[in-house]
Amino acid sequence: MAINVCFLVAEHPFLDARIFKKEAKSLLKRGYQVTMIVPRINGCLFDVDGTLFRDSYRDASFIFEGIRILTYEQNRSERNHKKLFHNLRSDSHTRFGDPLTQLGIRQKADIYHAHEFDSLYSSIGIKRALAAAGKQSKLIYDSHELEADPLETASVRTKKVKKQMLEAMLHETDYIITVSESIKEWLHAIDSQTPIQIICNSPPLAREYRSGQGNNQELVIAFEGVINHKRGSFRKLLEVLELCNQEFELKLKIIGGSKKSEIALSIPDHLKDKVIHTGWVDYGSISEAMKDTDIGWIDLDAEHSLNNRFAMPNKFFSYLNNAVPVLTNQCKDMDDFIRTYQCGYVVRKLQATAEDYVKAIRFLHSNRAEIRKMSRHARQVMESKYCWEHMETRLFAIYQYLLNA
Repeated sequence: MAINVCFLVAEHPFLDARIFKKEAKSLLKRGYQVTMIVPRINGCLFDVDGTLFRDSYRDASFIFEGIRILTYEQNRSERNHKKLFHNLRSDSHTRFGDPLTQLGIRQKADIYHAHEFDSLYSSIGIKRALAAAGKQSKLIYDSHELEADPLETASVRTKKVKKQMLEAMLHETDYIITVSESIKEWLHAIDSQTPIQIICNSPPLAREYRSGQGNNQELVIAFEGVINHKRGSFRKLLEVLELCNQEFELKLKIIGGSKKSEIALSIPDHLKDKVIHTGWVDYGSISEAMKDTDIGWIDLDAEHSLNNRFAMPNKFFSYLNNAVPVLTNQCKDMDDFIRTYQCGYVVRKLQATAEDYVKAIRFLHSNRAEIRKMSRHARQVMESKYCWEHMETRLFAIYQYLLNA
């Protein structure tokens, strides 16, 4: 009889690379029966770029690529953290009336796998309700980021209550998964009893990729993911592009883009011939899109966000997977990784300026052998330790541990 697994999702799109394409599909391949409960916005599911699926996926429940999808309407206004903390402290399930909890209870799953702080809250209600009915289930908290970030702009009171909530919820959690060593240490300081494992945001090993980055006269810097005036440091990247092209030829390749498709309109006329914008590409086509790139760009504000400082984002491993060395600023976990495996270049500032990146790119432009060496190391570390095939074995081991516990 197949083990029934239920993924609980409060914020992410149902086609999220980590949740659906890697974890859910791997468990399905392993023989688990997988259900995902995912949010709608105004009656619509949404894509990875935030676009609403207005003409597809309209049924409340359906099967997609072997995964059973159940949907509910997202309602953020219900999340009064003081009230939710009161519900947690009640040691009962009766106060958990949100739709994610109620849908989850009906699944009577063997293992629940929560992917955010809010879905972890719902999973506590589910676990308590099933236990009251005589059904013992296991709970995984897949912490993609730390919550609440001590450096975020929320009120001190909100951060304190969320920290108290997290501590209470982890006591009822059977296993924690997270994405970086620093977040693991942060969670372990809150709850040292619950076992915890890192599963990186790594893609499956690319079978077709181009080696030999840095061999062409021009350099091509890649950006993968959402980029607009708020995310991805778009203005800074354009400034880098302009300053570098005063000295040598640098092109920018954007794989992804804005959620509102305004990026092409924002590129100055004199730089348009320096920018290649693929738009959003299928998950399996990212390797093809990266074949003509030399460096992968990641710029995060590590001074005002521990989540940024501790980040190990999808794009980081996507670059490495395709033998593209990473250029980033001083985010602790990426910095540690790059120094350990010599697979990129770190600008040693928590907040780096365009001029800081220009200096780094100028050095790399003049030292092409360094790019080629970092490229080889990037691919080697993915093959030997960090591609999804390696992470998948960790996921399977966690599930087996819970089933045997």
